[in-house]
Amino acid sequence: MTNAANVIRLPVIGPSNSSSAGKSLLDHCLREQQALTAVERFALHHAASDGAQERHYRDLIPLTKPGQDQQYAFEVELDSCTGCKACVAACHSLNGLDEDEIWRSVGLLHGGSPLAPVQQSVTTACHHCLDPACMNGCPVGAYEKDALTGIVRHLDDQCIGCQYCVFTCPYEVPRYNARQGIVRKCDLCEGRLSAGEAPACVQGCPNEAIAITIVEKRQMLEDAQGDAFLPGAPSPGITVPATVYKTKRALPRNLLPADFYTVKPSHEHRPLVVMLVLTQLSVGAFVMDAIASRFLSAEVLATLRPLHSLVALAVGLLALAASVLHLGRPQYAFRALVGLRTSWMSREILAFGLFAPLAMAYSASLWHALVLPALGMAPLAPSTAQRLHSVLSATVATTGAIGVACSVLIYHATRRPYWNASTAGIKFSMTAVVLGLATTTVTLLCESAIVHDPAVKRAVLQVVPTLAVLLSLVSGTKLLWELAFFRHALAKQHTYRKRSALLMKGDLSSYTRLRFFSGAIGGLLLPQVLRAGVAGPGAPAIAAASLLFLLVGELLERTLFFAAASSPRMPGTLA
Repeated sequence: MTNAANVIRLPVIGPSNSSSAGKSLLDHCLREQQALTAVERFALHHAASDGAQERHYRDLIPLTKPGQDQQYAFEVELDSCTGCKACVAACHSLNGLDEDEIWRSVGLLHGGSPLAPVQQSVTTACHHCLDPACMNGCPVGAYEKDALTGIVRHLDDQCIGCQYCVFTCPYEVPRYNARQGIVRKCDLCEGRLSAGEAPACVQGCPNEAIAITIVEKRQMLEDAQGDAFLPGAPSPGITVPATVYKTKRALPRNLLPADFYTVKPSHEHRPLVVMLVLTQLSVGAFVMDAIASRFLSAEVLATLRPLHSLVALAVGLLALAASVLHLGRPQYAFRALVGLRTSWMSREILAFGLFAPLAMAYSASLWHALVLPALGMAPLAPSTAQRLHSVLSATVATTGAIGVACSVLIYHATRRPYWNASTAGIKFSMTAVVLGLATTTVTLLCESAIVHDPAVKRAVLQVVPTLAVLLSLVSGTKLLWELAFFRHALAKQHTYRKRSALLMKGDLSSYTRLRFFSGAIGGLLLPQVLRAGVAGPGAPAIAAASLLFLLVGELLERTLFFAAASSPRMPGTLA
């Protein structure tokens, strides 16, 4: 580089007096300009090496392409990693990431004994797994795994920003970019690799701790079967990661991430909280409607159902509208059925996509005596209307229940202990029952107060006390089941369920207390008050207050479902 000497030997313009007292601010700035930064000195050294460094970095990537049943992978030499984070800076710079966005991170492992302590730095990025959970769970097909190289690519243009891949990846690889409304991640610097250049992190590491290698897929499966990956990391059996961690040292058995005992709340995902609770309320209300047909006469049902169906429908539509607020790019939500073959989120969207129009049709059928004449058509015959109501009622309840089951499996698929099928299934189904009972009680009392029909009033006075008893039993059971979870806080081992229990007792204690207070008032106290004064004029107000307290309690319970979730993760730092 011919201009290097000129840059270094710039003349100083200003007074020639050598004493500092005679120097001006301009002299100081000119002298400061002549001092090269570390980056500039490295650039000059690299240019002067006449391509020697380029040949050096090529030694850190394979000379051949992967063959059949092979793929590219990161190879990390743990003995050479010092935790300097040069790889993080290189990745950030080359990929033009936002200030708070990282695709590669560096963590610490601690272990050993007081006499022989061990600290190990670990650099980690996307593992380009053999069975990538991010790709399997994506509802819009925004991921693809290259058949030749094994690189798992994220398709930014296809992404709708639902962030479900953030949940499903056990290694916290996909990162949500709020500015762009999409998720992004490492692609192994595929463009550089295909041109014979080392990825940014490989080239940026001063100790050659990172390299690109070719791995056998059969070996990956065998290593995953033997749980051979990295101490303290999530089990490789979940996704079969390709990254190879190597060391010549015998690592102690008690090696754990430096932040293993650190517990902090996760993101609350409020749009999802609202969507889950309100969809379950709507489904619960429609299921109660279907059950009511077996206990009430056709005449009473004809009077009570219209208002009840409208309330349940309105809540369901509100829930679906709230779900869109969770998307970074809601204008592309129509793509959400692309992943129907593998993604439970796509299946949930399909189920509730069928539930909503069926619920609208059912609600409209209950108002046929008013709607059809307004359209210039004759009302349906009573027998025809009754058969139509029965079929639609059962169909709406069934599709709604399928939607709730898909919601459960969405979170079970993430492999997070706090979100397993039994925990999420009990929470979601009991929320539907509790809120469905409370909503039905409110609509029955309001409808009976409006119509002034003696037969309807008698039927309501007979049904509501039973509903109040059921509401108290189910609410009490749910609260006791949630309280029982705190037994995990007493566990000797620091399990992930213990982390969740400690979070609810610590950082999230205000949510926890308010959740149990609201649940006890709305599900235990007010139903008993209602049962004693069901014939009084204030019964609808008491039932509405019970529903409101229960709704607040369930929203808080679902907030804790997200905020208190703790799961295995890659090693982090104490900072």
